[in-house]
Amino acid sequence: MIDLSKEKLELDYPCTWEYKLVALTHIDIKITVKEVISNREHKVKESKVSSKGKFKSYTLELLVHNEDDRKEIYKMLGDHSNIKMVL
Repeated sequence: MIDLSKEKLELDYPCTWEYKLVALTHIDIKITVKEVISNREHKVKESKVSSKGKFKSYTLELLVHNEDDRKEIYKMLGDHSNIKMVL
């Protein structure tokens, strides 16, 4: 079995990166994302709604400049109170 936690992701930066976000359905995800990434150009697409209709998932696509940038955005999204999960 391969231990992926020991593998380093090799990317050519800058590159487009997608984050999957999960939030409660009543949250305006576009405002939430803007609070995190400010004026950076991005796209948000709605993906799915949970079976009971409580949560929605979204795909956030934006240009990341390097590994630190990619990880920092991931952390800031995960730390936002409106976002329940980031993948």
